[in-house]
Amino acid sequence: MKPLKEMSVDELKDLHQQLSNQYQNIKDLHLQLNMARGKPDFSQVQLSMPLLDTINSHYDFSTKKDYLNYGILDGIDEAKRLFSQMLETTPEHIIVYGNSSLTIMFDQISRGYTHGYLGNTPWCRLDKVKFLCPVPGYDRHFAITEHFGIEMIPISMDDNGPDMDLVEKYVNHDDSVKGIWCVPQYANPSGITYSDEVVQRFAHLKPAAKDFRIFWDNAYIIHHLYDKHDHVMNILEACEEAGNPDLVFEFCSTSKVTFPGAGVAAMATSLDNKKDTLKHLTIQSIGHDKLNQLRHAEYFPNMDSLKQHMQKQAELLRPKFEMVLDIFEEELAPLQIGKWSHPLGGYFITFESLENCASQIVQKCKEAGVILTDAGATFPYGKDPDDSTIRIAPSFPPLDELKQATELFVLCVKLVSVEKLLSL
Repeated sequence: MKPLKEMSVDELKDLHQQLSNQYQNIKDLHLQLNMARGKPDFSQVQLSMPLLDTINSHYDFSTKKDYLNYGILDGIDEAKRLFSQMLETTPEHIIVYGNSSLTIMFDQISRGYTHGYLGNTPWCRLDKVKFLCPVPGYDRHFAITEHFGIEMIPISMDDNGPDMDLVEKYVNHDDSVKGIWCVPQYANPSGITYSDEVVQRFAHLKPAAKDFRIFWDNAYIIHHLYDKHDHVMNILEACEEAGNPDLVFEFCSTSKVTFPGAGVAAMATSLDNKKDTLKHLTIQSIGHDKLNQLRHAEYFPNMDSLKQHMQKQAELLRPKFEMVLDIFEEELAPLQIGKWSHPLGGYFITFESLENCASQIVQKCKEAGVILTDAGATFPYGKDPDDSTIRIAPSFPPLDELKQATELFVLCVKLVSVEKLLSL
């Protein structure tokens, strides 16, 4: 089939009628499918079931009795060692928390807002606080900043990462800019990984605000789909070498490694930032779940064991990504009505529709029984200026349901695109 833009009006009308009939037939099936969030499916979660057997009532706690009591606020040594290996740093830079890195990020924003970092003025006392938001980005990042009334400034991205000319312009000259959200490897949702040059430019920022921080959400640092994979430069090391050791908070978790609701999360940062954070944690908590930390550390005694586990995860995820991309290539590429990412890892595919079509595509999918992330969700305030970006999350549905959902999505893309061209 030739590109839609090369079709005559009559050809478009005929195609619209065919597509409309197909769409109605699918609606009559009353599907109930969900591709809204990047959740591991049950087969992925099952890989971690033996982890539950690592600690039981017969476990010898004679040398680890403190793990059963209050205390050890920054996490047990074994867990700090595990996360330091994941993040390529040293254990003294790590704080191990509970199950959610999102909670850590919320807390760090909250501390900046109510108490300030390292003795700087709390943001709540300032007239204006701004955050830079690379787009498309993670909707929950934007929800946190919006929750605190922080102004969000979109920053465009390309295959290398955020527009660093724009980042430097804001950060180096505007002291109301207090932070930037980053998902540096297999970014949510674009799947890109920041280049070494971008990481180095981050490390060499000269912030006008002393309390500016990079919120480096390295959620997918070990989530590769292929043996040949991306690797983002170590931001902590780069900042240290650039003389900016306090510039970054780095986050990760095992939420998509083991159990999404019962993993372990951690933050890596400078020693001064860590000390400052622990002052607040001392009041907030008497210690996180040390048994779950120990359970994970016992199950993953070294990086080789963790990598082997993640290879098994990749074997389950890879066919899903490849099936979606194959359908896009076969059904949409000849029509030239969209572009999409080809990630080497992570949990998402970004689809770019024709301008002003994304909302209608998502709505038509919903009406036919397939739930997607809301159009606009990957932009601050839920407003995509081009109304073209759609986040695809292939991980959760079984393959047969994913195929159905993808075929319906493709049909909706075609239908809305034809209607768009006819309206012109």
